[in-house]
Amino acid sequence: MPSPRTRRLLRRGLVAVAAVLVVAGAALAFVLLHEPHNVSHPDLQFTQPTTTTAPPPRKKQVVDNFQWPWYGYNAARTRYFDGPSDLHPPLHTGWKFFDGALLEFPPVIYHETMFVLDDDGSARAINVRNGHVLWHTIIATLDAASPVIAPKAGLVLMPTLSVKGHSPGGGSFDALSMKTGRVVWSRAVGPGSETSPIVSGNTVYYGDQDGTLYARNVSSGHLDWTYHASGAIKGGPALVGGVLYFGDYAGRAYAIKASNGHQVWAVSTSGAALGFGSGNFYATPAVAFGRVYMGNTDGRVYSFGARNGALAWATGTGAYVYSSAAVADPKGLGPTVYVGSYDGSMYAFNAQSGAVRWSHPSGGRISGAATVVGNVVYYSVLGTRHTIGLNATTGQQVFSFPDGAFSPVIADYHAIYLDGYDTIYQMLPAAPKRRARHAAKPTPAAKARAKAKAKRSRAKAKARAKGRATAKKAKAKAKHG
Repeated sequence: MPSPRTRRLLRRGLVAVAAVLVVAGAALAFVLLHEPHNVSHPDLQFTQPTTTTAPPPRKKQVVDNFQWPWYGYNAARTRYFDGPSDLHPPLHTGWKFFDGALLEFPPVIYHETMFVLDDDGSARAINVRNGHVLWHTIIATLDAASPVIAPKAGLVLMPTLSVKGHSPGGGSFDALSMKTGRVVWSRAVGPGSETSPIVSGNTVYYGDQDGTLYARNVSSGHLDWTYHASGAIKGGPALVGGVLYFGDYAGRAYAIKASNGHQVWAVSTSGAALGFGSGNFYATPAVAFGRVYMGNTDGRVYSFGARNGALAWATGTGAYVYSSAAVADPKGLGPTVYVGSYDGSMYAFNAQSGAVRWSHPSGGRISGAATVVGNVVYYSVLGTRHTIGLNATTGQQVFSFPDGAFSPVIADYHAIYLDGYDTIYQMLPAAPKRRARHAAKPTPAAKARAKAKAKRSRAKAKARAKGRATAKKAKAKAKHG
């Protein structure tokens, strides 16, 4: 999400632009007459999912083998975690950790350790079993991103917006020891960065406020290559098939080769074609079904063909879309994109056509991203500071929690971890029902069989006892005879 200051400035800027357009009546009329409408090319580069959405059977998982390594869970940033079958509402609170600062972006998990970066620049490692802090390192004064883990190098990597002030600028990109929190290496980022990074092999990728995308060596911080976009890069890149996908604040979407930074494609949204500029891509893209999905501050959600950037669909919500998309293929519904809007609704879009499958009014603006765990879509409402869970198929509400602001949920195989405004909550599923102490009531035939069996057992026991008594008498007679 934009930093609080960035969001305020953006809103003021948009209000100022709106005022100018009101004064300039002719320009306003032109915009209204030529405002982009919804677009849908459903068959464009869409890869149908497999015939079954049920996950293959798996062995019992344990928490110390688990990884939620970066923002969005997987490299495609789909924000979908299947999870165990019992990890669903009703949920109750286990441990709580009060951070004391705004938690705008969710933490990440490696085995039994959660790594948290708050908006005040404090980095922490927390034990997911009990919520105890393992280490605490202050690396900056302003942050707005999730960290990323690089376990082979033993590092957790963190971008910052500012290391001294409370406005973006004079930031850094830091590599901390996962075990101790010690800063192993640090690189200055002049304009600051609020990009949630991603790691592939021994390379980490992130962007900055000036529109530069970086590829650095994880172990040493060595710069491998840079790519310069047309505007600030706020969202994190998704990585699929050796290609990085991201958007910028000039309203352009990009596909860049991860190996060398060479451009595969770059496309503008339709607002730019009118000569009035386009909205901003703040959201981190999600890549699935051969498509790239991103929300835009022009109020629309976009779907581009991953191969060449062709526009597959664009569907309006009526207000800014800062939220990153979550993508899933729920049973009974099909491939679906879940995105929240500043209009106060959570939307479920047909991933192929962009048609609205359902929407849920939430009573306040939605700024952060949704996450799908199992068949539940979790998201927070910034306007009311609470978290909601909806059935992914129907949109029916199944969960509510009185805290939350931005992107609220990550999980492992044991619990869901909910980011409140400044507190992290371990949310546990209901305990499994105890087995009944007694068997179901037997039928008359079963009763008869059981009675006959008991009678035979008693007869056998009586015969065995009689045999033992006879043998005992014979043995005594032989002893004294």
